[in-house]
Amino acid sequence: MLFVVFAENDREEEMSFTEKSYKPIDINKVISGKKTSSLWHLMSGFHLHYLVANLFTGLAALARTFIYLYLGGFVDRILEQGVVGTDLIVSALSFGGLITLQALSSFMSSWMATFTAENSTRRLRDYLFDHIQRLPYSYHSEAKTGDLLERATSDVDTIRRFFADQAIGIGRIVMIFIISFVAISQISLRLALISIIIIPIILVVSMFFFKALSKAYEAYQEQGAKISTDLQENLSGVRVVKAFARQDYEIEKFDKDNKEKFRLGKKFIRMHSLFWPLTDIVCSAQTIASSFIGATMVFDNIMTLGQYLSFVGLLGWLIWPIRNLGRLIIATSQTFVSLGRISTILKADEEDMTSATYQPEGNIQGQVKFDDVCFAYEKDQVVLEDVSFSCEAGEVVALLGSTGSGKTSLVNLLPRFYDVTCGQILLDGVNINEYSRQFLRSQIGIVEQEPFLFSTSIRGNITYGVHREVSEEEIVMAAKEAAIHDVILDFKNGYDTMVGERGVTLSGGQKQRLAIARTLLINPRILIMDDSTSSVDMETEVQIRAALEKLMMNRTTFIIAHRIQSIMNADQILVFDQGKIVQKGMHAELVNQPGIYQDIYEIQARIDSALQEEIERVDLL
Repeated sequence: MLFVVFAENDREEEMSFTEKSYKPIDINKVISGKKTSSLWHLMSGFHLHYLVANLFTGLAALARTFIYLYLGGFVDRILEQGVVGTDLIVSALSFGGLITLQALSSFMSSWMATFTAENSTRRLRDYLFDHIQRLPYSYHSEAKTGDLLERATSDVDTIRRFFADQAIGIGRIVMIFIISFVAISQISLRLALISIIIIPIILVVSMFFFKALSKAYEAYQEQGAKISTDLQENLSGVRVVKAFARQDYEIEKFDKDNKEKFRLGKKFIRMHSLFWPLTDIVCSAQTIASSFIGATMVFDNIMTLGQYLSFVGLLGWLIWPIRNLGRLIIATSQTFVSLGRISTILKADEEDMTSATYQPEGNIQGQVKFDDVCFAYEKDQVVLEDVSFSCEAGEVVALLGSTGSGKTSLVNLLPRFYDVTCGQILLDGVNINEYSRQFLRSQIGIVEQEPFLFSTSIRGNITYGVHREVSEEEIVMAAKEAAIHDVILDFKNGYDTMVGERGVTLSGGQKQRLAIARTLLINPRILIMDDSTSSVDMETEVQIRAALEKLMMNRTTFIIAHRIQSIMNADQILVFDQGKIVQKGMHAELVNQPGIYQDIYEIQARIDSALQEEIERVDLL
């Protein structure tokens, strides 16, 4: 993967759009408080909209209640004296007015709830994305991309649905229950009390399912994250999969994980399927019992027929929130799980980009010294041990060694992707830890072994890391120095050509040179080349190196390479083995010393000689 370390803007500058769009929130309150208070704090700035939504919900409930009460009175009047002429028109208009009021109130309640949900989760997405951008390199090297995607999409959407439906549902349930209970009490206090007998039963059943469903949903989401990771890795490495004909293996692996998600999904749905019939049976039994008791009261002349009709209508309106109380509790359990998964990311410490005890007035010179540096990813996983060397500004330092010998780990210490375990690194005579990471990364350009390009134009990829206006001449110059300009002109749209996802429309060598042009445009004081010419042909490599030799003048350069031909002109060559420097010097010195460097040189010389002989033999045919 190839990427360039670019200077990060200040947090205040990057968050300006967010702060202007909506009220900022204190994420620490979200991740440190109880789940309910965390959700409430996520709605900061939209509490008024939420309360207004609940007021409209209450108004809709009142309108519906008056419809049932008015219906009961209307029936009683017809039975007692009849309704004709003007009274009939007034009654029809009254019904129409109440229905219109209920519809408009329901619409406004839904609109305000959706407004709250969309804006709250939009802010959460922004904060989550911003936080992920600021997490240290060590976090991203361990975290799974698919898992992060699942948490940033599926789990955030679960919270959005909660805000849009369940959060307003809390107010709806409370208001509808209170209004309906009071209205039924006006008809018959006895019927009102009988109608709420099932509440304790529903609460007990719901709380039992709350705990069980929380565990089931969390397992389901975790498996979903695993599938996302499988899919992301497969699509990213589709060329490797096809090259090694591993489609059947990948299909079998995905099918295995998919079956596990299906199994967990069935378990989760089975619990849902068990919950709803239980609550429906209880609620239906309550409705039948209450309706029967109400009917006997009509036969006993305790209640009129109109009152009974009003009661039956209000009973359904009273049972509905009781039944949906279970739905609310279950949905809340899912939301708590998703909130916990998101909080896990938000709790990770951000990388300190700005703290510094030393800030140079201009650019660095580029003098680097490693003084007894040790580094370990974990306590028992030492990668570098007692590494000491120094280089003057503008020198070229080559790193050679087998895979896993510590070369890449060493250069990752320069931009402070990681900090040393012991010893110190001096940059222009100052401990590197005294510089801010933001400043360091503005001075360092890294071109890694596998190029990474964004799904935008060639021009956009070249100028990606430059935080200023870039002229066309500068872009063209960088492209020429990277030996890619003529290739770009061959494309139909030139510099406006879209490169596709991960640069899929370009060859390996073209992507490499384009990425080099991107790095060269930011003009870093320290340049790190991680075997960056491995994907180009010999002719192109010669062109690139001719340009780089001129550009590396007065610029400290670290080259990680596996071909000795690429580093023969370096000012000093460091040979690594198992995290230690085992040889140090220039090519002319090392090639005559018994050791790893001499062995590699002789092996590569034999390979080059054999290849040249084969080429000459083919030419003679």
